[in-house]
Amino acid sequence: QVQLVESGGGSVQAGSSLRLSCVAPTFTLENYDIGWFRQTPGKEREAISCSSRNGDTWYEDSVKGRFTISRDNPKKTIYLQMNNLKPGDTGIYYCAPNGWCTTRGYSYGMDYWGKGTQVTVSS
Repeated sequence: QVQLVESGGGSVQAGSSLRLSCVAPTFTLENYDIGWFRQTPGKEREAISCSSRNGDTWYEDSVKGRFTISRDNPKKTIYLQMNNLKPGDTGIYYCAPNGWCTTRGYSYGMDYWGKGTQVTVSS
């Protein structure tokens, strides 16, 4: 059974930082491309960042330069460091291993998701 457990969200003011974590105990992460999705109010879930097993990374334009994706393979954990947060970053964040990451984006055809972690940024 696939398990994905996101954490690290919270309510912060604009300009603050958060680090999200996603534990994926059923994955050997070094064998997978990984990614993060965000669902903002009234919108569909969309990919915002990914990292391939070969080291390629991609960031959606609105987070480029502010967010950094990383992984700790032995700990089976995926991270998303978020700096200079903006109100538009408010939403629920989900990790998504086992997609296809290129320098142009992240394709994810799997049907498993964790519960996500809520990030709320106030101005």
